This record gives sequence, C-alpha cells and structure tokens, in this order.
Amino acid sequence: MAGKRGAEDAEDLGTGRPLPPTSWAVLGLLSFERELSGYDLKKWADKSLGFFYWSPSFSQIYSELKRLEGAGYVTSRTVPQTTGNRDKRIYAITDAGRAAVREWARGAPVEPPVLKHGVMLRLWLGHLLEPGRAADVLREHQAYAEKMRDRAGADAEAARDDPSWAYPELVLRWAERYYAAERDLAARMLADLQNLTP
Repeated sequence: MAGKRGAEDAEDLGTGRPLPPTSWAVLGLLSFERELSGYDLKKWADKSLGFFYWSPSFSQIYSELKRLEGAGYVTSRTVPQTTGNRDKRIYAITDAGRAAVREWARGAPVEPPVLKHGVMLRLWLGHLLEPGRAADVLREHQAYAEKMRDRAGADAEAARDDPSWAYPELVLRWAERYYAAERDLAARMLADLQNLTP
C-alpha cells in the first residue's frame, strides 16, 4: 500500500520508477479535496506553484494525471457540459494518493534550492555587453520582480478567503517577500554598477 512505503519509494506502478516532482505537485493540488479538471489544475498551479517551484504545462499536467490514475492515486470521471462543449473530465485524489503525498511531504529529503538565475548569468558576462546594457537588464529584472511581488500578494489575499488554503497563503506570502528582495537586490546591484571602473 502506498502509505506504507517511504516517500522516496512511491512509484509509478506502470514503470516501477519513483514518481517525478511534477507528480507530487499535481497530487498536492488535488489534496485540497476538490475535483478538478486539467484546466483547473493549470490555473491553480499558475496562482501558487509558479511562484516558488514552477507551473507545469497543460501537457505535463495531463501526462501526470494519467500516470497518477494508473498508480491508483487519482480517479477521474466525465461530467456532461450544458454549454454544448464536449464533456469535461475531472479528477479527485484517492485515499492511496492522499497517503502517498502525505508521506512524501513528511519524509522527502530536504533539498537545497536550485538557483538558475538567467539575469545573473548575463551580468556575469557583463564584460561582453555594450555600455549601459547591464543596467538596462537589471532595471527590466527589477520591474519583473515588482510585478511578481504584486501578483503573489494578490494571490495570497485570494487564498485567505479559503481556510483550507492557509498553508498555500503562507507560501504565497513568502513569495511576495522573495520577489521584494529580488527587486531590492537589483536596486543595490544598480548602485554597485555605478562604482565599477570602465
């Protein structure tokens, strides 16, 4: 049974391989006890996971749903649509899926975050840029960070309306502070750029 295995041992029953992180993300979204379509899952991922992990594409979500259903971690059913569109398939977590994702959340090893900062890579190559381009890149990044800070704050406020989203709200508040720090670091780096000798 899934709940009796270690978190790292939960597997895709079709291949015998451990589940990838995207599986845990999709299963986690379903753990809030709602039946959701693939489209709903994508919207929820964009409003939460995308701030601190990544937001899987539609194709990744549907691929993971198929894998999770094959593993017995989710079930699906078709719901007729009244608007004339084709029927909608919605998914729900099973008891085995809830046990597996709970075990994963409790026992997965704490991994250091992976930082892939494209802006910093470009600035690291600043000696190859035209004068002023590094500052332009930093200003663009600063504006992006501020936009993301605003979005994370708005999504945290929306999460506040649903008591079952208390922990996602907590993480969204972290994301809001993270992007504020990115914005502030860009401002400091702009000041540091002015001190560089040409």
